[in-house]
Amino acid sequence: MTKSHLALRGLLVLLAGLPLASRAGGPLIVVEDRGGTSALPYYEALNLQPRADVPARPPIPTPQVPATPADEAAMLPVRSAKLTPGTVARRVIEAPGLRPFVVIGDDDASRAWLQRRSVALRERGAVGLVVNVETAQGLARLRALVPGVPLAPVAGDDLADRLGLRHYPALITATGIEQ
Repeated sequence: MTKSHLALRGLLVLLAGLPLASRAGGPLIVVEDRGGTSALPYYEALNLQPRADVPARPPIPTPQVPATPADEAAMLPVRSAKLTPGTVARRVIEAPGLRPFVVIGDDDASRAWLQRRSVALRERGAVGLVVNVETAQGLARLRALVPGVPLAPVAGDDLADRLGLRHYPALITATGIEQ
């Protein structure tokens, strides 16, 4: 397996976790605990004492949480210099387990493509990466075209390099790239 396939798998793992991001603040649930032995007795046996000749360090300041959490609008505009609207040649890839995702922009070609494929994308459980979008209104217009398909603004230059992709709109699945 090549480095690009491994990198693609890593990206896919991140994409698969998008639905979990909304639950990130929830309580921790332990799925399995295999037990084990505490390492505390080993540390206690060392009898570590603070050094008397070293002055006490001031406590490390805790970063303050912003009063208003960053929202999606703060991520905009998103521009991907290596990706432009255009024709994408169909080709085969091998990425078993990859969740289908689309690469689009806020442009006429992407909007028309989304309208034609809206139902199929929703049925496949696809997610969308919007790689070129200037405003929150542009992102909202795209989302209105594909209700039920999550779209996120993402810089796509690294993805373009890894997939050898130069144009969008494109659908990437476990078995191929197509338009």
